[in-house]
Amino acid sequence: MKHSLINNAVIIILFIILFLIFLYFYQDKMIYFPTKDFDQTPETIGLKYEDVAVKTKDGINISGWYIPAKDERGVLLFCHGNAGNISHRLDSIKIFNSLHLSVFIFDYRGYGNSEGKPSEQGTYLDAEAAWNFLTNVKNKSPEKIVIFGRSIGGAVAAETAFRKNPAALIIESSFKSIPEIGAHHYPWLPVKLIAKYKYSTIDKIGLIKCPKLIIHSPDDEIVPFKHGKELYEKASSPKEFFQIYGSHNEGFIISGNVYIGGLKNFLDKYLITTSFR
Repeated sequence: MKHSLINNAVIIILFIILFLIFLYFYQDKMIYFPTKDFDQTPETIGLKYEDVAVKTKDGINISGWYIPAKDERGVLLFCHGNAGNISHRLDSIKIFNSLHLSVFIFDYRGYGNSEGKPSEQGTYLDAEAAWNFLTNVKNKSPEKIVIFGRSIGGAVAAETAFRKNPAALIIESSFKSIPEIGAHHYPWLPVKLIAKYKYSTIDKIGLIKCPKLIIHSPDDEIVPFKHGKELYEKASSPKEFFQIYGSHNEGFIISGNVYIGGLKNFLDKYLITTSFR
């Protein structure tokens, strides 16, 4: 009887270990949901654009769109979320264009027409290549560049802002870190122990010098509202917090003119009299 119990315990422990190993290596498919096919282009909403291809430091070709704005006041580097591709962000592109920001939106490796396979360090290199395109090819001054990131893109945007010190950083509907958001959704798993990726914005937000706008909705069903609030609290000044309404993926749409007004107020307050003269 004793040996039987020991054998059963060993089997259970081995099963748990194998399950955790499986989860560790399966994390990519739980974090990244790339789509290759494009549904539409900026021309669908009446905006001219330029197809762009840039190469990262590790030799991966990354694709994107550069959408110029009339009476440009600056340029927005757009780091999108973990699903779909750049063709699913036209609603946001239209909003930023209406605020007289040219937009460079790129697909992470493995998304859209970009080569490779996504990873945390890979997405950072992708954003760096996008930044270099703006500064080296489009000759945009860092004081003219606003970095924007939604959801996981908020973590990519924060890392890029930390490295490059742009005119401003906007983080929308994003989390403190992958281990923190993973523990929220899977409290019965040792997420913090087995997390392959960190995307730990909470550890760097206080070190980013440029003006920061943190946007979040209390109705967000994927990233709890407290993540946005804690990012804001940990952020260094100057900083602003802006509350919107609606779900994780539709809050900026549901909030409508309130959302647009919040963006405009931030740009007017921190950028007009400094960077965008």
